[in-house]
Amino acid sequence: MLFSVVSVVVLLFSALLALIFNRSALKTSAVGASGAVIASLTGLIPVVKTLIVPARETLSLPCSLPVGSFSFVLDPLAAFFLVPVFILTAAAALYGVDYLKQFDGKKPLGLAWAMFNVLSASMVVVILSADAVPFLIGWEAMAAASFALVIFEHEKSQVRKAGIIYLVAGGAGALFLLAMFALFGIGSDSLAFSSFTRPAGGLASVAFLCAIMGFGLKAGFVPLHIWLPEAHPAAPSHVSAVMSGVMIKMGIYGLMRALHFLTPWQPWWGWLLITIGVVSGLLGVIFALAQHDLKRLLAYSSIENIGIITLGLGIGVLGVVKAIYPLAALGFAGALLHVVNHALFKGLLFMGAGAVLHAAGTAELEALGGLSKKMPRTAVYFLVGAAAIAGLPPLNGFVSEFFICFGAFTALRAPIQTATGAVLTIAVMAAIGTLASACFAKAFGAVFLGKSRSLKCAAVHEAGPWMGFAMGVLAAACVFIGFASPLLVAPLSAAIACGFGPRLGLEFSAAAGIPLLYISAGALTLAAVLALITVFRKFLLRGRKPAAGPTWDCGYAAPSARMQYGASSFVQPLTDFFQPMLRTQRHYSGLKGFFPAGADFHTEANSVFYNHLYAPAANLIKRLAFRYSWLQHGRLQLYILYIVVALIALLVCKL
Repeated sequence: MLFSVVSVVVLLFSALLALIFNRSALKTSAVGASGAVIASLTGLIPVVKTLIVPARETLSLPCSLPVGSFSFVLDPLAAFFLVPVFILTAAAALYGVDYLKQFDGKKPLGLAWAMFNVLSASMVVVILSADAVPFLIGWEAMAAASFALVIFEHEKSQVRKAGIIYLVAGGAGALFLLAMFALFGIGSDSLAFSSFTRPAGGLASVAFLCAIMGFGLKAGFVPLHIWLPEAHPAAPSHVSAVMSGVMIKMGIYGLMRALHFLTPWQPWWGWLLITIGVVSGLLGVIFALAQHDLKRLLAYSSIENIGIITLGLGIGVLGVVKAIYPLAALGFAGALLHVVNHALFKGLLFMGAGAVLHAAGTAELEALGGLSKKMPRTAVYFLVGAAAIAGLPPLNGFVSEFFICFGAFTALRAPIQTATGAVLTIAVMAAIGTLASACFAKAFGAVFLGKSRSLKCAAVHEAGPWMGFAMGVLAAACVFIGFASPLLVAPLSAAIACGFGPRLGLEFSAAAGIPLLYISAGALTLAAVLALITVFRKFLLRGRKPAAGPTWDCGYAAPSARMQYGASSFVQPLTDFFQPMLRTQRHYSGLKGFFPAGADFHTEANSVFYNHLYAPAANLIKRLAFRYSWLQHGRLQLYILYIVVALIALLVCKL
């Protein structure tokens, strides 16, 4: 645990130094980024050791609080979640050195770097906590730091709105977590996780629902997701990478720990998780299809991938309840591995989007195009991330999604109810993969292919060296996991055994070993074939100078770049099909006069849940608040009376 403690201390100390050097952007970035990288490399030492040689390290710090203690544990499950936290923290910090240069002289960077490192430190504390008190302290520090980063460009009204929505969602989630820990602590004089027992009777289901709400608000379960597509596009791109890649996974981590305390599980818990996964996965990718802003598209895609993870959790719980252990082991393995995989390729994609935004000044898909000619390195990295998130072999996204589908196939001969869930899982995973492929074909094509659609693309430039290095590391990790997937069997088995029982760890090792060897062999074969084709092509073209020309398009050459297929037109058949869910609004100015100068047409996919669920609820609360505003009269003596009355009421209830 020594190296883990050192990593947290380095993060917090570098955050303090960043504030001290606030007036110098160069010193602030150097201190903030180097602190994050050093802390991440230090923290990875015990994490890798724990995954290679499964062990459990503990640390208890003295605490004067009447309940709880500052206890921390590093076990294989915690280590598995810490891997993406440290990798993405280091990559995003290096990326931020170049990305934040655009704000030099415009605003101080000290607070941004300080909050970035506090965010990373708080996630480490949350994962290592073995007691409710440090867990909640880390959880609230994580919310506060990420809020400060979301409103970094607070001069923009949409950024302030995103910050308020995020703050409200974070506060609501914390209330549910307090209720959950209160239920776990019934009958115990301690809030240490080791003292938690399953609440009796129906209280166990209440605790499970509190966990779903509290952790689901952080993870972005539909319909608890409304903060996510607002906050992630508002934050600086390297912060978006961390928030989407690892911060929302703290909700998944918390839910896994809560499930550990709630054994034995109820069958309907598994079905509820499957339902949440199906709804979040499908609606996330459907809404991503309709987006015009690249970062907003990626934010909705995060909801889709959280749905995939939750679907894996759901079939894992169902497999344990129904004693179909291969289903359970592979479901949990798919969920765990997708936590890491999504962190890598979504971090890469947000960094790619940030490079585009940094170079072109916009992330609007209809204003971009043809950037692969001026940003070839970024285009390659983004293409790797797009292929990985679509679940295409031989990249990492395929491996984790394969586990979930493979697990579902093992349950096809189970009793009809469980087999129905397996068929539903396979069908939904196929649909999500298909729609994700269309979504990221749209994103990559609209941004990097074709011709530039606006003057904003005229002066674009390649990403800076640190930005390129960070993207390259994440792209290499996506490729490495796809090719070297058999190496993951031991770490995954250890994490599954730690979180869900030794039997499931053994079941996973037995079920996944041979298929992963086939996947790795297939990936290597594909790479060899592509290498041979490349060599053969170079051999045929030796001594020849390739001629550049327009792509053949059936004999028709568009006189204007604006007549190309755009992002909206590319996916219009799909968005029209899903119109009842999207409620897309179409705005058309029309042609006017005998000699019209022009017309305007654009579509807008607003948040259905925000407009039809949360906005009416917020308006109702506002009306009720105004009705009782007379209680807030400004008289200090009456405020003191309120406190005294509340204190007396609590004492009476305690008697």
